[in-house]
Amino acid sequence: MTKLDKPLKRELKVKKISYVLTIDPDRFKLTKKGRRKGIEIAWKDLVSGDAAMAVALRASVKSV
Repeated sequence: MTKLDKPLKRELKVKKISYVLTIDPDRFKLTKKGRRKGIEIAWKDLVSGDAAMAVALRASVKSV
């Protein structure tokens, strides 16, 4: 296995919209291409199960 020691970026399309997925040793982040803000989830939250709760909380705050 190759260790993840620096950020890795990949482009992907979902429903014809381009996104950038950045994976680094602490977290992963999904943003629309050309933007800086996006969804960010720490690996420790994902492993502990807190990720779903964190994403739902962020979505509810953005809709207000």
